[in-house]
This record gives sequence, structure tokens and C-alpha cells, in this order.
Amino acid sequence: MKKPKYDLVIKSGRVIDPAFGFGKEADVFVKEGRIAKIARESKVTLKEISSLPEENIIDASGKIVCPGLIDMHVHFREPGFEGKETIITGCRAAAAGGFTTVCCMPNTSPAVDNQETIEFILSRSEGADARLYVVGAITKDLKGAELAEIGDLVKGGAVAISDDGAYVQNPEIMRRALEYAKMFDIPIITHAEDEYLCSGGVMNESFEGTRLGMKGRPAVGEVIAVLRDIKLCQFVGGRLHVAHVSTAGAVEAIRQAKKEGLNVTAEAAPHHFTLTDDAIGKEFDTNLKVNPPLRTKKDVDAVIKGLVDGTIDCIASDHAPHCEEEKDVEFDQAPPGMIGLETTLGLVKTYLIDKGYLSWADAIRKMTVGPARILGLPVGTLEKDSSADITIIDPDKKWTVKKEKFHSKSQNSPFIGWKLSGKVSHTILGGKAVYSGK
Repeated sequence: MKKPKYDLVIKSGRVIDPAFGFGKEADVFVKEGRIAKIARESKVTLKEISSLPEENIIDASGKIVCPGLIDMHVHFREPGFEGKETIITGCRAAAAGGFTTVCCMPNTSPAVDNQETIEFILSRSEGADARLYVVGAITKDLKGAELAEIGDLVKGGAVAISDDGAYVQNPEIMRRALEYAKMFDIPIITHAEDEYLCSGGVMNESFEGTRLGMKGRPAVGEVIAVLRDIKLCQFVGGRLHVAHVSTAGAVEAIRQAKKEGLNVTAEAAPHHFTLTDDAIGKEFDTNLKVNPPLRTKKDVDAVIKGLVDGTIDCIASDHAPHCEEEKDVEFDQAPPGMIGLETTLGLVKTYLIDKGYLSWADAIRKMTVGPARILGLPVGTLEKDSSADITIIDPDKKWTVKKEKFHSKSQNSPFIGWKLSGKVSHTILGGKAVYSGK
């Protein structure tokens, strides 16, 4: 039998690639794991597909075909906390959520503060259902006291550095970190919450927090931290990325930094544009406990505005799995964090696209080329000869978030029971389907 000209053909989908502005019906042809061509007239000939097995032809009529989604902020817990998540299960959850590329944060045990740990994580990701990149630690053991060997981290494959989960409180250490990161042309990702203002807090400092008797993490703690790091970035000239922006003040500070031409970027997590702190008092669901915490409606509106006007460059899940027994305690005793890889797309569609804040092209940009450019990743596009990492989305598929349907090892989501619109149909990694929603 004659060998097929292509290995995979995706027919008649609406192809959206923000990297080069294409958004029309077309056919995508894949050969040897790479994009061979996009036929913009969407006319697949019988000759081109006659020798292909049926399973290698995907009819994407009525669906969106886009570059594989990228989540630049996940916690896969390996090494050290494999009971919550492993690299394999985390990548499986990523694929189920439409993500073909993820970036793992360094708060593991041991922390990702050396080249050997990075190499271990990368080796564990071989054969997984998503591409995995690693963010190294700014300081040794994430303690904020002594810089990690940043050159070795980059040599090992780190695409950025961060002490995520903790703020680098010492400004001299943060300054030096920015200088080293500038030398290697990588960004620093800051978890911007001043420890002196936020330490011990379990929810937003607000009327609601006072009513519930909860120690607060004030919005000003984030704003001050963002402003300090922006000033250090301005002084050094490095690249600063602000993780999970949650306050109106931080959004405005980032907006002004961009106007001044500083190399400052930012991300928003879905829970910070869909939930407010008053949700906590309704059910005391510990899955609502996150750092930075859920804020007020004013803050949620500001985050959405930042996404709309480009102040916030990308959307990242901050996927943070925890075991059920860890969360099944009093609210103030529970660890912060929620899973998000499998709900991000539906939340973006339901709360940003359906409400008219973002177009599909805008939303996809913030989950593909946006994070790819920040981190310098060779993914996030469907250009010819690029890796065939592709997400196919059923844009109006209605579905309900169900605990038993999660592919993650943990189920700590506050969105269980929510009715969402927009679901992944297929996730394709290097030309091979790693997830099918059928």
C-alpha cells in the first residue's frame, strides 16, 4: 500500500492562530509530528486522504482549531508530594484541559534550586501527555536568604526563575536575581505578596473577612510588592512577570509600568476573574482558599479590564493540587490552592468570551503565543514546520464540572457542579492525539 502523504488531517475547522492572525475555516495537515500545511480554502481532496486510516482524519466542522494551549503556571508536586499529583497525572490533566505545554513551579521537595532536580523533572516528563518546562527557584530552598545558582538552573533547562508561593522579601536579593536573570535573558516570576503584611492571613482582608473572623491578606500587600519589584526592574532593566494578579491596585501599577516601556508582563488565574471573597462565607469551602486570596468585585472587574486592554498578557491556571484529607479541615488550617487545568478553558469561554469581554482570538492569544513569547518557548503557533501541538475546541459544548471526571490525581476544585460552555474535543501533541473527548 502506498504510504500516506500526511499522517493526520484536521478537516473544516475554524483555524485560529493569533501568532499570524489567521481565523478562517481551513484544513490542517500534519506530517511526522509537524505542521505540513494549512489549506485555507478548506478543500481536502480524496487523493490527499484516501490512504489515511479513518482515525487519522478528524472532522472539525463547527469547531475551533488552534495551537496547543500553554499554561505557564502549574504545580505538579513531583518530587516530594506525589500523593497530590505526579508529572504523569498532571500532564494527563493538562491534555484533558486542552493544554499541550505546561511550566512547573519550583515549590517541590526538594525545591527546584539546582540543575540535577531540573534534569530529574524533565526526565520524568518523557512520554507524558504534555510538553513540560521547568521554572527554577530564585533562592535556595525558596527561603529568600541566598540566591540559587541561576546559571546552573538555566544550563539545566529552566525557562524562568521564581520563588512562587513566597515573596522574595529582601530587595537586595531580588535586585541581584533580576541582574542574573537579565544576563541569561529569562524572566523572573514574582509571587507578589509582602510577607510582613500577609503572613498568617487566610483570605482577603475585607469586611467579609472581619465578619467571618478570619485573619486577612490585605490587597495593599500585593500592591506594595508589585510596585517594589517594578521599581527594581526599572533600575536593573531586567524582565519581570507578575504571577496571578488579583487586585485593582496591582493591575494599575502594571498598566503604568507598561506605559513607561518597562519589560513587565502579567498573568491572571481563572479564580481571580470568576470568584469573589464573599463566596467563602456561603459554604466555607476550603477549595476557595488560595494565595493570593479571592478578592472583591472591584478587584475582579479590574482583572477583567486588565485582560481586555492588554495589561494582563496571559491566563494561567495556577493548578495547585491537594489531597482530600488536607482540605477536609477548618478553613484556616487548610493549605491554599485549587486545581485548574481542566476547568480553565470552560471558565474563559463562559465568563470572558460569552460575556463579551474577549473574542476567541483574544482568549487563545493569552493561552498560546502570549506565554510562549514571555518564556521564549518554541511553541504556540500553527506555522508551517512548527510542532503539531493542536487543540480542537467545541466552542458551545455545554458541560457540568464533575469531581469523578477529573484526570488530575486531586479533586480540590471549587467549580464542581458549575455549568460551563466550551470544551476540549481533541488535544494533539506532536501530531498524536493525547486526549479525545469522545
